[in-house]
Amino acid sequence: MSLPIPAALEFYVPYSTDIDGSTGTNRSQTPSTLLKANNDVDALQAWLAQYLDSPNTFSSYRKESERLLLWANLELNQAISSLTHEDILLYQQFLRNPTPPSRWVLKNGSKVARSHEDWRPFAGPLSASSIRQTLTILNSMYSWLVSAGYLAANPLAVLRGSRTAPAKRLQRYLDMDLWAQVKQCIEHLPKDTDREKEHYYRYRWLFSLLYLCGLRVSELSQNRMGSLFSKRDRHGTLRWWMDITGKGQKTRTVPVTEELMSELVSYRTFKGLPPYPLANEEYPLVLPIGQKKFKPLTRAAIHNIVKRIFIETAAYLREQGPEYEGEALHVEQASTHWLRHTAGTHMIEQDMDLLHVRDTLGHSSINTTNRYLHTADDARHDATADKHKLKW
Repeated sequence: MSLPIPAALEFYVPYSTDIDGSTGTNRSQTPSTLLKANNDVDALQAWLAQYLDSPNTFSSYRKESERLLLWANLELNQAISSLTHEDILLYQQFLRNPTPPSRWVLKNGSKVARSHEDWRPFAGPLSASSIRQTLTILNSMYSWLVSAGYLAANPLAVLRGSRTAPAKRLQRYLDMDLWAQVKQCIEHLPKDTDREKEHYYRYRWLFSLLYLCGLRVSELSQNRMGSLFSKRDRHGTLRWWMDITGKGQKTRTVPVTEELMSELVSYRTFKGLPPYPLANEEYPLVLPIGQKKFKPLTRAAIHNIVKRIFIETAAYLREQGPEYEGEALHVEQASTHWLRHTAGTHMIEQDMDLLHVRDTLGHSSINTTNRYLHTADDARHDATADKHKLKW
């Protein structure tokens, strides 16, 4: 009986049982009691099945495992379970320039369905950061296959840089001054017509929601206004909260401040809705322009809306003079997820308890939250400059 894997691994060329992994040279000599899989595809599907409740992770992991499987089969005539450390080094070089392009690269970078004859695994060469991400995923995959008793060893285990490094401080965020510029850009949007006003109120609500709650774009897309609820605290004060189903289908409860409720009331009132959401209300958190539909905006649509404001903010900064070019370039690179990083950074800079920040952002570990401690780095820099001098 096969596992129920959506969008299962597909292969566009026949391959023989000689390279399906059933006799892979790296197969464990002790028969696994944890997996029924006897070939590479079945083993990879068992690994992927763990991520069915995380569509984004599943899609990313399937893509990387499929790329390696196709490359091993087509370029080396090898099974994944026969690849050596040297083979992985060759694959690392291949990722920098997938050749021949006719076999591996989409024409003109255009996206087509996986079933289309023009589909290819790559849109072009991978950047250094993308290659690191690929190797991280494949290292995790191989480690799991070893732990499950399918493979004898992990060929990535001895790869330079494969060991876990300390978490780096995040740079993909906006400091307080740049965040103020983004808000100012939204405030300067035209409001002469009803449609312009609708765009304005949606921008305010969207950016307020992303910033004050630190939501991921997938969380914004898949949750509804009915997830907001109110309850009185022990002093009788009415407080608003929002239940969020996030990464890995984990649920957390996020505080909804008076500021955020004020933005929501303004947004809903303009859209002709009751000021406050009702229990189990099916309206999406962000509504399409000109309509009141239950269909939520896609992640791509949300990214485009947010990106437009960042681009306009960059243009506004450039108008202030050439000395603002650095700030303009930085905000121009920003994405929706930067607002989540920005939220976490600003919470900590305002001395919020790390545990509160962790729970609001839905981090599984306090170590993830620690990446937002930019102020600690700033304090160390100030102390070094003040105390550690050459005095020539």
